[in-house]
Amino acid sequence: MGALGRVLLWLQLCVLTRAAYKIWVPNTDFDTAANWSQNRTPCAGAAVEFPADKMVSVLVREGHSIANMLLPLDGEFILDPGAGFSASDTSSDPDCSAGAPALFLDPDRFSWHDPRLWRSRDAAHGLFFVDAERVPCRHDDAVFPPDASFRVGLGAGAVRVRSIWALGQKYTVNEALTAFLESRAGRLHFHGPGALSVGPEACADPSGCVCGNSEVQPWICAALLQPLGGRCPSAACHDALRPEGQCCDLCGAIVSLTHGAAFDLEQFRARLLRDFLALPQYQGLQIAVSKVPRASRPRDGTGAEADTEVQVVLAETGPETGGAGRLARAILAEVAEHGAALGVLAATVRESGAPVGGGSAAGLEGTGSRAGLAGAVTAALLLLLLATSAGALWLHRSGRLRWKTRDEAAVAPAGAPLGFHNPMFNVAGSVELLLRFHSGVSERLYLCLVWSLLLQGCFSGHVGC
Repeated sequence: MGALGRVLLWLQLCVLTRAAYKIWVPNTDFDTAANWSQNRTPCAGAAVEFPADKMVSVLVREGHSIANMLLPLDGEFILDPGAGFSASDTSSDPDCSAGAPALFLDPDRFSWHDPRLWRSRDAAHGLFFVDAERVPCRHDDAVFPPDASFRVGLGAGAVRVRSIWALGQKYTVNEALTAFLESRAGRLHFHGPGALSVGPEACADPSGCVCGNSEVQPWICAALLQPLGGRCPSAACHDALRPEGQCCDLCGAIVSLTHGAAFDLEQFRARLLRDFLALPQYQGLQIAVSKVPRASRPRDGTGAEADTEVQVVLAETGPETGGAGRLARAILAEVAEHGAALGVLAATVRESGAPVGGGSAAGLEGTGSRAGLAGAVTAALLLLLLATSAGALWLHRSGRLRWKTRDEAAVAPAGAPLGFHNPMFNVAGSVELLLRFHSGVSERLYLCLVWSLLLQGCFSGHVGC
């Protein structure tokens, strides 16, 4: 079957299914520049070497002139119409220099558990998947395009998906899949100690299904972080969040939804993309919506224990911050107004902190909130002081409290301070002076002095009035 026929067959298979599926991205084609040591296909007249101890299937799309070729331990060349090899020891390409041979890179470098090597058919602008869900989930179809050669390492552990599409065949029964994996074609394309199996059950729950990759997430994260030395990059914000299924912390917000029987995950995701993420104020945000295990297992609205929830991750990808928090609050308002129609019973939000280094709107917002809280506490203390003073004045007027006159008061030492030092404009010390005033001072003057002290604190910015 030619390349065009394989593509048409693949497209027909795609139309016949509504299940979610993940598509394998890399290939072992001869004409893919990324498969060669110099990041380009061999020049005419070049020497070509494949790893001598490897197995590989290689699709050749064009004709190539080479000086010589070192073949792999075991393998095959699949030739498209018009493709082939001819012998030549000279090159007419001025950009090619004689010397080192063109080396085909290790075909075993591609791992099933590497999230970078898969893409989803459901990909859309602004939509992403947490790392564990970028690899095929147990209800997904894993698709290896029929118009490319490939080799994938299964790694350790067990891998289970709904179906496997490989070499133009769809495998939904374990017996047929096992027979293929044990064949020569299967060994050329799949390798490693992992056990690959299929289960024909699709996700029939409109509210979504848990991915089921939690057991293999350590391998997923190890493959993802291998180019970074196995370490997560530092998040650009304080109090960063790590959603369920994500390998590293991120900045943004997480909305957790408790749902009822009427909830439809696909419709809710489409609603968020259409009605919110398309708005200009939310540009630079990415959203992930999926069902995940619930850690605390609270009871839902029917009294049954809810062991899952819908996780909405709002990730900030641009320099502007604060948009994720605003969108999270907008989603809460949407749930409060239309929760019954959406099938959402409850919602909670977690937000990351201010950016590292500050200087953004979100950082200013956080600082202002803390300053406002401190000002409110100070204002409350001053109001309490005013109330105490007014109470003492009322007791004095009613005759229940008697203040000493100047003659009765003890004489203070010369130069002794009448109050204590107060960095908040000596407010408390000044009030102490008022309490020691001669009882002949008018009550109206007394209240005016107290209020003037309060206003002084307000206008100086040290009291949150």
